[in-house]
Amino acid sequence: MATSANLPHPTRADLDLPSVLFALSDPERLDIVRQLRSGPLDMADCSLRVPDMPKSTKSHLMKVLREAGVIRNEANGRGRRLTLRSEDLEARFPGLLPAVLDAPVQ
Repeated sequence: MATSANLPHPTRADLDLPSVLFALSDPERLDIVRQLRSGPLDMADCSLRVPDMPKSTKSHLMKVLREAGVIRNEANGRGRRLTLRSEDLEARFPGLLPAVLDAPVQ
C-alpha cells in the first residue's frame, strides 16, 4: 500500500488513451493541467475555477489526473508538488496534449 508520500504513478508504457482523455474531459481538471503547462506547482498554489470547492474534491481531481498519468504528484516538504508529464504524454500520444491545451476554452 502506498503511503501519502509515495503515491503510485503509471509508467509511460502504461499510459492509456481513454484514461488520459477522460482525465482531460473535466473543466476543472483541464484547468489544472493548463496551469501546470508553465511548470510545476505546489498543490496548494493550484487555483480552481470554483474557489470554495471542498479539499476532498480537489484531491479527487488530482487523483484522477495522477492515475491517468497526466500529472506527477510527489511529496515536497509538508506539501505536494504537481508536475505535468508532458514528455511521457508526447512520447505515447504525439500532439495530443498541445491539441487539447490549445483548444479554445468554452
